[in-house]
Amino acid sequence: MSASETICAIATPPGMGGIGVVRISGPLVPRLAQAVLRRAPAPRIATLSTFRDEQGRALDQGIALFFPAPGSFTGEDVLELQGHGSPVVLDRLVKTLVTLGARLARPGEFTERAFLNGKMDLVQAEAVADLIESAHEGAARAAMNTLRGAFSEMLRALDERLVGLRIHVEAALDFPDEALDIADDGALTAGLEDLSRNLAEAMRRGTEGRVLQEGARVAIAGAPNAGKSTLLNALVGHEAAIVSPFPGTTRDLVRERVVLEGLALDLIDSAGLRPTDDPVEREGIRRAEAALAEADCVLWLIDDTARGPAPTRTPPPGAVTVFTKIDQTQRLPGVCAEGFAVCAPSGAGIAELRQGLRARLLGGEVDVGGEGMFTARRRHVVALERAEQALARALDHKRVGSAELVAEELRLAHEALGEVTGRMTSDELLGRIFSDFCIGK
Repeated sequence: MSASETICAIATPPGMGGIGVVRISGPLVPRLAQAVLRRAPAPRIATLSTFRDEQGRALDQGIALFFPAPGSFTGEDVLELQGHGSPVVLDRLVKTLVTLGARLARPGEFTERAFLNGKMDLVQAEAVADLIESAHEGAARAAMNTLRGAFSEMLRALDERLVGLRIHVEAALDFPDEALDIADDGALTAGLEDLSRNLAEAMRRGTEGRVLQEGARVAIAGAPNAGKSTLLNALVGHEAAIVSPFPGTTRDLVRERVVLEGLALDLIDSAGLRPTDDPVEREGIRRAEAALAEADCVLWLIDDTARGPAPTRTPPPGAVTVFTKIDQTQRLPGVCAEGFAVCAPSGAGIAELRQGLRARLLGGEVDVGGEGMFTARRRHVVALERAEQALARALDHKRVGSAELVAEELRLAHEALGEVTGRMTSDELLGRIFSDFCIGK
């Protein structure tokens, strides 16, 4: 990207609407304003204007807003033309700007320039896209918290403490005559352990933020006729899957997207797990096993009447046990010692299961979208995991007195944190991130 180029794009969604916005950013903005508006608008004052083409013919009438650098979204001169939402008029206006010297913006290029010009870090830049794509109110509030810097502040605090530890260790390497013994350095041990705890907390909250923004995959599994399809229908509120008393009815995966207790979930109903010679059912079971391996959470169903087929495998680690058909037994609905007890057709115990599933995915009782919640992405969590692993290795090396290896692990942890905020980010990664944005954003 060349900072000398001026970019333009339609910033409102495709189609007809009452209002359509064209955004321009770059050094040619004053000249383009003079050509299209016949005057330079006063900074930050909404000005009623006629928008003209390169021949001076009127295209539309609307509001012009001029934001001079550096006090704009991108940090450059920015002009917004707010006219009528006719695709024909907006397209003609953009063609005029291109004829006069601008070029069409790439997806996310306005936000990319804001990042490159220091108006926001990479976490905040990604929060712009997260806010636009929010699937429910909780995700929108959490994305706004991230945009305002909640996640960034936490990462900056970790970064500052990590820098302090690096300076401490590098001093031991640079001044060997001072005889600083890394192995007996209690302050370094305390600093590493405290930073590890804080990084683990950032990891936990980052994982919650990823689930809140991206949603979670919840697989419903168990033996045939355990009530998997009935439970899916109860959770989504309509008949998404066929329910039958005959084992093996569900052959393929049935997926439903639902907002459950403030979380967007992909619920996956799968084939009953049992030995079979039927090649179609075997393929369904293979897909069910794959869904279990990829799920963020597994609901493992057990027929409480014990009349259905017995499970042929044990549940995966961390699975939530759900006893079904309790209307035919003496088990009380809701939370039980082993997990949850439900009667899906009547809805008994479903509310408690919803709440428990939410708590499991978010690590406890969390105010979804509250002031302390923020959105995160899978790449953030992966980078934080790498930083956490590097700190664990640094502690191991410290115990045997290897200052060089401690310094190297702290450097790797520092780099991993830098990748989250964009302090250390490759051009290739930036290209992938901003390519997912809207054209006019």
